Amino acid sequence: MKIGDRIKQLRIQMDLTQEELANRSELSKGFISQVERDLNSPSISTLVDILECLGTNLKDFFNEDVTEKVVFGEEDTFVQDNEELSHTINWIIPNAQKNQMEPIIIKLRENGKSNVYNAHDGEIFGYVTQGSISLCIGNKSYKAYSGESFYYKANASHYVQNIDKRESIVLWVSTPPNF
Repeated sequence: MKIGDRIKQLRIQMDLTQEELANRSELSKGFISQVERDLNSPSISTLVDILECLGTNLKDFFNEDVTEKVVFGEEDTFVQDNEELSHTINWIIPNAQKNQMEPIIIKLRENGKSNVYNAHDGEIFGYVTQGSISLCIGNKSYKAYSGESFYYKANASHYVQNIDKRESIVLWVSTPPNF
């Protein structure tokens, strides 16, 4: 963090000139200018005085909130291919295990199926974007086609299997993260 830039931002937000800030903090306009350009560093007590005039304090001034990433692109995905089960999983949100839900896109080649997931606390949502699948939950089986979705409690073992002659693609969301 550049202290001078941050002071300047706060000063502008408060609609103050350098001269007005200097007068309020009993400093010279030249000193404020030098601090804002990082040509001079204020002492701790002087910085406290400046920040007080800007309506903040040391703790809040140095508390930089890390902006959480909201939009993710192709460069953020992790892809894993499973030749044995004929599927590819795209983890579309990095480090989703730390979140409450974990979305993936699973691409099932002809006769491909997902891993079998054991029963766990939580819920599963899926949306078939292409093809047709069989959704197996415990000893029951359901069919879902392109444009259809599914939702269930994950209290039994479960997996999906492609029942189409072409690739089927499913957006699959597990809560809590399970993939």
